[in-house]
Amino acid sequence: MLPDGLSTAFPVFRARPGGRGPPHIRTGEHMLEQRSFRDILGRFATGVVLVTAQTPHGPVGMAVNSFMSVSLEPPLIAVCAARSSTTWPAVRSAGGFAVTVLGGQHEDVCRAFSTRGADRFTGGEWGFTRGGHPVLRDGLAWLDCRISTIQPAGDHELVVAEALEGGLTGREGPLVFYASRYTELASAPECV
Repeated sequence: MLPDGLSTAFPVFRARPGGRGPPHIRTGEHMLEQRSFRDILGRFATGVVLVTAQTPHGPVGMAVNSFMSVSLEPPLIAVCAARSSTTWPAVRSAGGFAVTVLGGQHEDVCRAFSTRGADRFTGGEWGFTRGGHPVLRDGLAWLDCRISTIQPAGDHELVVAEALEGGLTGREGPLVFYASRYTELASAPECV
């Protein structure tokens, strides 16, 4: 039985008892297919940020779409970092990081920061926070953060960090990630 208002014109992904076949995600006693779960979550549009840190071996960074505000008092944000990430351990060891909010013009930068082994800091113009972490000068906004807590969360770590300072730096529209693709928001018509 579908919730009110849902049509059978869209695929319905049901948890299957026993769970045989492709990789699955446990949901209580049932299994939800991992690909189906990804497709469902892909319908939630997100912005994209860079998480960057200065380390003794140079700057490191990664693209993240699991970024959110947590609290205004104190100012806290959260990001999720994959346990399989080769970049996250260096960021975690730094104890803090910068966040650059990406605009629609940053798709190529985002792709570089999402590719293993890419030379991530060659494109763009970079500045540094007072904490020494790199930020894209033409990003939409930035934050300098100190890690507060890290919690295991399945195949990721949930990271809560205190925002120490930040600023607005751009007026372009945001880079949006939706259904496994990058896109931009359509311009709203001007009110007359």
